[in-house]
Amino acid sequence: MKIILLQNGKTSEKYIAEGVDEFSSRIKKYAVFETLTIPEQKNTKKMPVEEQKIREGRLILKAVTRDDYLVILDENGREHNTREFADRLEKIFQLSRKRVVFVIGGPWGFSNDVYERADMKFSLSRLTFSHQLVRLLFAEQLYRVLTLIKGDPYHHE
Repeated sequence: MKIILLQNGKTSEKYIAEGVDEFSSRIKKYAVFETLTIPEQKNTKKMPVEEQKIREGRLILKAVTRDDYLVILDENGREHNTREFADRLEKIFQLSRKRVVFVIGGPWGFSNDVYERADMKFSLSRLTFSHQLVRLLFAEQLYRVLTLIKGDPYHHE
């Protein structure tokens, strides 16, 4: 199964981009992994928040297929510890899906259409992080759970 990280806009902070690149190259030793970026919306200062979420939601849903297992990274999603995340990911890998797509939304969260389409709502933490920093946190956690699944010595319990 292919793992996709779908994100909104380019990573503007150099240190975050370098960290994501480092973990992405490590992840590729364990799984087929790709990062897809939807364009960040322009001229949104006067646009209502709901309209911004709807427009971004359309781009997200356009990037996924009916056969994808869609996981949204959302502060209101279910929290897992590392072992639980690894177990959950192993179960997803057993499904007859070609891709699992993890989505990082923009600053306002997701549209109702994206929430309805999601197969899983996952929270990295009860804390709030910038959507840029979530990229790095997620990449490290994905690498961590893949090493745990394979029995390699990265994660310590």
